[in-house]
Amino acid sequence: MVQVLLNLTQQLFLIPAFLHFWTGDILAAWLAIYAAGSLVVVADAGLQLRAVNRFLAFKSCVDCDGRTASFYAGMLRIYVCVAVVLGVLLIGTAQLWPPSVVLGFAATATFDSALLVMTVGMLVTVPANLALGLYRVRGQYGRSVWQQNAALMLGQIAQVVAIAVFGSLLSVAVAFVSAQILFAFFLFVFDTPRLFPFLRGARGRWGPPRSWRWNLGQLGLALPFAAGSFTELALVNLPVLLVSSLVTDRLAVAQWGLTRVIASMVRGLCQQVSMPLAAELGHDYAMGDKERLRRLYAHGSVFITVIASLIVGGLLPFWPDFFALWTHGSVPYDAPLAITLLLGSAAVAPSLLALVFAYHSNRGDLLARTKGLQLVIFLALSFVLIPKLGPLGAAVAIVASDLAIQFGLLALMIMSQTLQHPLRHGAFVIFTAAAIVLSGWGIGIAVAAVVPGSGLAHFLIECMVWLILVGLLASPLLSKGLRDHLMGLIPS
Repeated sequence: MVQVLLNLTQQLFLIPAFLHFWTGDILAAWLAIYAAGSLVVVADAGLQLRAVNRFLAFKSCVDCDGRTASFYAGMLRIYVCVAVVLGVLLIGTAQLWPPSVVLGFAATATFDSALLVMTVGMLVTVPANLALGLYRVRGQYGRSVWQQNAALMLGQIAQVVAIAVFGSLLSVAVAFVSAQILFAFFLFVFDTPRLFPFLRGARGRWGPPRSWRWNLGQLGLALPFAAGSFTELALVNLPVLLVSSLVTDRLAVAQWGLTRVIASMVRGLCQQVSMPLAAELGHDYAMGDKERLRRLYAHGSVFITVIASLIVGGLLPFWPDFFALWTHGSVPYDAPLAITLLLGSAAVAPSLLALVFAYHSNRGDLLARTKGLQLVIFLALSFVLIPKLGPLGAAVAIVASDLAIQFGLLALMIMSQTLQHPLRHGAFVIFTAAAIVLSGWGIGIAVAAVVPGSGLAHFLIECMVWLILVGLLASPLLSKGLRDHLMGLIPS
């Protein structure tokens, strides 16, 4: 939750500070740079998820630590080679095709250098994914998240200082990336060897030599997972670049970048909640505990759906007021765009646990087929709809591909392989999501109509009233007996 709040600070609450020093055009440039840096994470190429599945498999072996250390060392060498090769290619490509020209920011000072610093810097941190995967499998997920939180907080403080002192895109990009590189350095050099001493055992840090055939084999086995992770990152970050390239109005680019932030936050929160659940599901799957697997999946799916639906039900009525305060009225509010993205976030929530569970149960072929198809559909719809509808076209492309493939194909297949009553469970989560979203939205509309005034005070009061009313409606859930009864109704 702390990590979610820090992500909200980065993508929501730092925006007013940026707008205090920058114009809307420069903010649009920063949003494009931030999206490009986030998209660089695809350089992982599925290697982390390949490693997670191998680490889980090693837990049932006699020499668990030894095999883990050997595999870790071999994968680390692959990570370093991938980062170096892609870094050289990225720098060379930027020299041939300046990003400012491609993305429509040729008039923005230091855009090229800022984007290059952001992308190459984030590429340097990609090998840390290997250690983070080991932390997740060995029950140290919370420890790694707290370290990431410290890096996020340090980076945000540095960004505020950079924009106040220097005011350039380059200085803010350097501030953001420096904290991430510092976190990766601390993780590799200090924390991981101390927490897992077997990694620095007799085999040495780099382990025994591995053949090129083995290295290429690991990349090949990781590619199906890369298809899934790339599509997820593309749905969050690629639309910013597509809208920037296909829409001439720079204000529309800023409008899209700001509106999609909240939908991405809902999606990110659901995925964050899914991570520890998916690790448990992966353990049960590997051990063959089908009864516990079914029960945990069914309860976890409904839990994530409730979280997403409750947040969306509260955002829909109050997001226009917040948007106006957030941007100081400098960026117009687009109601169809916001409603489409928010409703899409609630609709796709039940499928996110299925997606993350597929990563942790070695279903690489299923991920490659479904997520690859989703990416093709998303890109096709984007190139058709964005020139005609602008940012709304990107929103429709995201939601349509999510509903058709991620929920309609991937999630239903995972549920059919995991649950005894997959169709009943799917209908149950859809009904639950619709009931919560419509109830929260309706209560919010009524509160906004009754509470007088405008401005920040009006916004805070109506949010407080909404929370009180929703809390009163949910208060019966304080009864353990009622909670147990409701959980017993969940089809599994």
